[in-house]
Amino acid sequence: MSELRDSVDRYARYLGSVRNLSSATIRAYERDLVSFTDWLESEGISVSDVDLVSARRYVAGLSRSGAAVSSINRRLSALKGYYRFEIRHGRAEKSPFDAVRSLKGERRLPEFFFGQEIERLLDIQGGDFASLRDRVLLELLYATGCRISECLGIDIANIDFKKRQVVVHGKGRKDRLVFFGPQAARTIGEYLPLRSALLRRRGKTGVPALILNQSGERLTVRGAAGLLQKRILETGILKDAGPHTFRHSFATHVLDAGADIRVVQELLGHSTPSTTQVYTHVGLGALKKIYTQAHPHGSRRTSKELDLDEAVVTRMGKS
Repeated sequence: MSELRDSVDRYARYLGSVRNLSSATIRAYERDLVSFTDWLESEGISVSDVDLVSARRYVAGLSRSGAAVSSINRRLSALKGYYRFEIRHGRAEKSPFDAVRSLKGERRLPEFFFGQEIERLLDIQGGDFASLRDRVLLELLYATGCRISECLGIDIANIDFKKRQVVVHGKGRKDRLVFFGPQAARTIGEYLPLRSALLRRRGKTGVPALILNQSGERLTVRGAAGLLQKRILETGILKDAGPHTFRHSFATHVLDAGADIRVVQELLGHSTPSTTQVYTHVGLGALKKIYTQAHPHGSRRTSKELDLDEAVVTRMGKS
């Protein structure tokens, strides 16, 4: 099995140097592949004996163990990619996982905030460093649609304040341009002097990060998630929400306002339109309103029934 583990290490180096995948993604692939080698050892199966039957047994075992469909499919993706790599370099003739299909699971629509909920979340009172820093974080998450890691990775040098745009470093080390509005620009303008004052007090110079913690260092993803969760609880919004919910809300709202899906795809940094397609569920709200106004029978509804529209769409977002 040492030979297999060595090849996994080679594949991990390839993912980083050639595919430019993030370190977190590479670690996840490594864990999945090491888990497979551990299973082979426990079953007494040599690398050369891995075939379609053993591949299916492995997947069936994962399913019986209660692993989530998404986790199983991720492992399948890692194994298929690994074998493609081995075949390309002449170390394998075929992949035992080629004929193993991904499992079908229930596709959950992403949770998102309604416009009024966004306003409540952004309405952070106070002019101290922490309050303004939190407002900057939330404003940028919603204004740009960035992933939390992308947002926290923003350096002041990446920002063009005149054009209100910023270069972010996305997945696969791919940079893209995103934009923010005047409200976010004003909040950043109020925050920057307090950021500078904090760095002076901490005796730190040359810190490039825009969003800092109280120690004058770049705020971590874990720290930001905690701040956002605290804010969600403060507003009393009863949703299973987190940093990524702001990204879902961004996509939801711009698509609902009529933006072209390919433009939104570029703004989100998605590699394919199909990934962005899931957000088109939000058009249900607009479609329902148009139907109510235009269809002869659609207008025969009470005002109380019309008030239920937002609640219905909310439940659909959770289903």
